[in-house]
Amino acid sequence: MAIKGFQGTSLLDYPGRIASLVFFAGCNLRCPYCHNPGLVETPEQYPDIALDEVVALVAQRRGFIDGVVISGGEPTLDPLLVELATELKGLGLQVKLDTNGLAPAVLERLLDQGLLDAVAVDLKTAPERYPELGAGPTAALALKQTLALLQQAPVALEYRTTCMPALVGAADIAALGPLVQGCPLWVLQQFVAEHALSPAARSSVPYLPEQMQELAVQAAAYACQVQVRGL
Repeated sequence: MAIKGFQGTSLLDYPGRIASLVFFAGCNLRCPYCHNPGLVETPEQYPDIALDEVVALVAQRRGFIDGVVISGGEPTLDPLLVELATELKGLGLQVKLDTNGLAPAVLERLLDQGLLDAVAVDLKTAPERYPELGAGPTAALALKQTLALLQQAPVALEYRTTCMPALVGAADIAALGPLVQGCPLWVLQQFVAEHALSPAARSSVPYLPEQMQELAVQAAAYACQVQVRGL
């Protein structure tokens, strides 16, 4: 595991600001629809980027970026995450973390130290189905701990679910909904077969737009705002 990628600027999904993106390699899940399969399965194909080099690259852009998005892979697996977030906050920048939510202890440390301004958690499917993605037997408990932790966290919060038909249906939305009740934003993302990690996923048929909207109506019973992306 290491820092493997740096993208100079990108539009931050929220709160509508410009950010640099940092990508960590490695993941503790094998989601069939993963759009960064190289970072998950063959990270050795990418050169490591030293932490001080990343910080220097970000510092050069400090005049026209608002923050940094830390993504992956799964950043919470890497011991460099806390140090990187500390350095970025020292530059006066906002920090957003993209995570699968399976490392509540790491997330709690980051929050306790005031190192995060925004968190996006990928809700893959019903918690009890996480073993289908290669997760261990404690994954459901870890996810629930993360969701409970974020209920009162002083950060911008977004939950997102990639709606691959084989993994996400009405029953899975119903299982996740009570765990995120009252959350500010739940984004349902259209599944994109191209470049997916799993060969089976690459041949899968995505939901029709009207089917995505039906899932969004169901999710709206739990979230303050629901968005559908990718249609």
